[in-house]
Amino acid sequence: MHDVMPAQIGDWQYLEAQLRALTAAYGYQEVRFPMLEPTTLFSRSVGENTDIVAKEMYTFSDRNGESLTLRPEGTAGCVRAALEHGILFKQTQRLWYMGPMFRYERPQKGRLRQFHQFGLEAFGMPGPDIDAEIIALTARLWRNLGLETKLRLEINSLGTLDTRVRHRKDLLEYLNVHAHALDEDSVRRLATNPLRILDSKNPTMQALIAKAPRLLDFLDQESNDHFAQLQELLTTLGIAYQINPHLVRGLDYYTKTVFEWVNEEMGAQGTVCAGGRYDGLITQLGGEATPAVGFALGLERLINLLHLSKPAQQSVTPDVYFVLLGESAVQSGLGLAERLRDALPTLQVLMNAGGGSVKSQFKRADKSGAKYALVLGDDEIRANVIALKDLRGDFATQLSIEELIKFFESTLHERRVL
Repeated sequence: MHDVMPAQIGDWQYLEAQLRALTAAYGYQEVRFPMLEPTTLFSRSVGENTDIVAKEMYTFSDRNGESLTLRPEGTAGCVRAALEHGILFKQTQRLWYMGPMFRYERPQKGRLRQFHQFGLEAFGMPGPDIDAEIIALTARLWRNLGLETKLRLEINSLGTLDTRVRHRKDLLEYLNVHAHALDEDSVRRLATNPLRILDSKNPTMQALIAKAPRLLDFLDQESNDHFAQLQELLTTLGIAYQINPHLVRGLDYYTKTVFEWVNEEMGAQGTVCAGGRYDGLITQLGGEATPAVGFALGLERLINLLHLSKPAQQSVTPDVYFVLLGESAVQSGLGLAERLRDALPTLQVLMNAGGGSVKSQFKRADKSGAKYALVLGDDEIRANVIALKDLRGDFATQLSIEELIKFFESTLHERRVL
């Protein structure tokens, strides 16, 4: 579990701002729900035999003996909240959320036990048009971030529950014949969740997986039509994709469309964004039958990917550093700084605190990254002015507070135009 310190926070703030602007452009609304839920919510929705529920959840009993779990993913909690507040029945909803998730992962590169996800869920829309919209939204995000050449879209269809039952029978027959070639994880999954074997990243398993029965060959007509229409829509939108018949996802609630955005440079942890349709989950959790589709993306992985193509974003730096020389300057400077903030709410003023010589305060000013220093001492107080110095150039002058406000009004306007 990692801290995010000021030196790294610029990347997070940049990415979060991009996500907020994008969801607003598509008409999605934010929802927030607890990090802690009854364990049964995840065992019922994610699946008893998934890796998440079987070995990765942080679960404990509270003082009343109730089993609680730190959320390992967001969809189940989002659905629970939507049902509890009655916003799904005979309605369409477009929702998004962002925050920490928790899984007891094996320590390795790209894996954290507290990680952060952005998730988006759309409810009440059964057709492939909404599937295509959320894929288009993710494609726009990559363009906005300058990552469109770094990610490849893979899609598949899992059909219906009946589809998977029929496929499972043939898949088990095939895997049992080749049981000697299965790795340790696949042997375990053979008895619990054989479909997940197809998603193995073990290089020694790929030849075996390539010849396994394909879910696409077992699709019912409705699922087949849905998948064909999705492909047509993606082609119309100019979104390139690859059909990956072995893309199955790790959660039990998926039906029909599943998709992943993958980066080759990040190795085994190359899936940056993944999702799909889960039309049966709302009924499973006690609601009326409601079609639904969504995705989640890992913020840490996306930030790592951003670092491969561009420098880290700068954390917030002040516009102005206020150098105060003497007790009188401290008393006057506090009020003057507040006047500046009142007149110019977007101006970022960092005032020196704790005293210090002129030299030490200017060192702090330079280190802060501020473009300008304001200097107030006894001479300036007597003259009713403030000294202004450009820390990144040669410009220096003395201005009254009114003139200073006008100067920064002009400077901020130029910054907004740029």
